[in-house]
Amino acid sequence: MSTGFLAVDSGGSGLRVVVGAVGDGGHGGDCGHGPLGRRVSRDPVRTGAHGVDPGHLLGQLLPMARALTAESGVTRIDTVVVGAAGLATLGDALRAELPGALARELGVRTVALVADAVTAYVGALGPRAGAVVAAGTGLIAVGTDLTRWRRADGWGHLLGDCGGGAWIGRAGLEAALRAHDGREDGSAPLLARAEERFGPAAGLPAQVYPRPDRPAVLASFAPEVAACAATDPVAAEILGAAARHLADSAAAVCPAAGEPLVAVTGGLTRLGDPLLVPLEDELAKRLPQARWTAAEGDPLDGSVRVATDLATGSFTLPGDDRMLWVTTLPNG
Repeated sequence: MSTGFLAVDSGGSGLRVVVGAVGDGGHGGDCGHGPLGRRVSRDPVRTGAHGVDPGHLLGQLLPMARALTAESGVTRIDTVVVGAAGLATLGDALRAELPGALARELGVRTVALVADAVTAYVGALGPRAGAVVAAGTGLIAVGTDLTRWRRADGWGHLLGDCGGGAWIGRAGLEAALRAHDGREDGSAPLLARAEERFGPAAGLPAQVYPRPDRPAVLASFAPEVAACAATDPVAAEILGAAARHLADSAAAVCPAAGEPLVAVTGGLTRLGDPLLVPLEDELAKRLPQARWTAAEGDPLDGSVRVATDLATGSFTLPGDDRMLWVTTLPNG
């Protein structure tokens, strides 16, 4: 019998699932055979009145799990790790229902429910002390000294996510509208790009406010801000302010002792030097004891790492009721 694991990344763009096998003699972070196959669903898991919907997640996950095990030759799934967006604040139903359902349907013994910010951390740094800023449409920072987890921001585009893609895009559009009105600190280059993308400036509120995907619409303008930064001081200052926000969040969660690592992950890194150069400067000011490093992998890689470490008995990261919750189920 080949024993295996499932590693899941559930986020705003859908569901990604990996099946892997634990080889004989595997130890440490090495799972022997490792990942053997993967499936992707473009349907994001729904969030309702009771938080993240476990029924909707299972409805997608179970068929993918069965297909993957059949293809890979894994005959028993012993460990499942689900990295899920919204777990920390909207994950009560997942914690209540998912482990039992996975035990009944797949014979699973160990289930870990992990906040997507933590899987981003593990994918970026592995089981090492430090801080990771996950910066895409939104923004959240997570850090650990390997005894407990800390988080900063991640409060959504209306209350926080400061320095994230939606924040940068909104600031750029605000500067465009200041230029349209003739107010100080407006940006004519950003106004031109906003009208090219969205149409006449007077119609911009109608293009943004009614949209259910408003954060993504705002974030879509962030690359335009970065493209103007070399010649437009207003755009450059927006990215400088974003860099300060990212560094603030990293500093809030980074361990004070030792020489912790700091990494930035997510789509915002694709803005390149206009953001990353001021960010490097801000991190050097705020965290002189830390060492900035490139992320090793993404949140799905983090789920795989947690799964392999649990499956091989080498798991060392601290648990947390909201952010990294592991439960072992009785033999069925």
